[in-house]
Amino acid sequence: MRFLVTGTAGFIGFHLARRLLNDGHFVVGFDGMTPYYDIRLKEARHTILARSNGFQARIGMLEDMKALEQAAAAAEPDVIVHLAAQAGVRYSLENPRAYVDSNLTGSFNVLEVARQINPRHLLLASTSSAYGANEKMPFVETDKADHPITLYAATKKAMEVMSHSYAHLWKLPTTCFRFFTVYGPWGRPDMALFKFVDGIVNDRPIDIYGHGEMRRDFTYIDDLVEGIVRLIGCVPVEGEPIRSAHATDTLSPVAPWRLVNIAGGHTVDLLDFVEIIERCLGKKAIRNMLPMQKGDVPATYADYHLLEALTGFRPSTPVAQGVEAFVRWYQTERPR
Repeated sequence: MRFLVTGTAGFIGFHLARRLLNDGHFVVGFDGMTPYYDIRLKEARHTILARSNGFQARIGMLEDMKALEQAAAAAEPDVIVHLAAQAGVRYSLENPRAYVDSNLTGSFNVLEVARQINPRHLLLASTSSAYGANEKMPFVETDKADHPITLYAATKKAMEVMSHSYAHLWKLPTTCFRFFTVYGPWGRPDMALFKFVDGIVNDRPIDIYGHGEMRRDFTYIDDLVEGIVRLIGCVPVEGEPIRSAHATDTLSPVAPWRLVNIAGGHTVDLLDFVEIIERCLGKKAIRNMLPMQKGDVPATYADYHLLEALTGFRPSTPVAQGVEAFVRWYQTERPR
């Protein structure tokens, strides 16, 4: 098939594009190469993808509708996967306009392009942050998500509901998926795993927020990509919900639209996560214990039953195994 994938120079987009190329598909990747973190890492990812004759890179910002339309024209996509976004919970406190430009205006442009092209399936990446101040766990897709605690979360939730309106108005088959603390090789430098490993290796203190009293539902990158690839074939059909004894389908009653968590439903305490990194490195961290940061939540924990009912798959890579893979990449392949 032919794919248009936004965000292919990013962590998740790179891994998804590489998987699609390895499976024999044609991919046009669209990315803005913003300097949110080291451009060399983004360029290295695109260099690897460019080794395949099935990949074509287009550089441009999501806010640039003409550039996005040109990329779509080159792709002639059967499927659009929208992964590009201004990421980062904490950065949204420093530069909120970047989130409005990319996650709202940019996502609107993607929806408009999809309306024009009418692909078989449109898939959009959202976040566990959309659950906001919810205290009921695990997080189920049918839970209300009306109390975002960062602008980042608010923009991603807005993207979800905008996509529902497009799915309804234009009968555009759409799946939104919420990610939960994705990690692995080629991960972003602003994420905890990269910062912790880099700090420990270089004898710098690592900042541990919430005094370590947090837990996360970690998802290894290969598991996430497997979930996305399987969902590509699960095209929502209005009026045809799945039947499951363990999951409630989120299929809209008025649109071919669905929302799915991609996560394994296993939580790991933050301090246990640090200890796993220490064991992989054979070196102790210098721990700088700090209070909770604005925008952080004490825990994330996903219900995985809808994903499993739709695809027969549930992320299951042990965190120790995933951390070890990241450490190997950091020590041997990381661009320097």
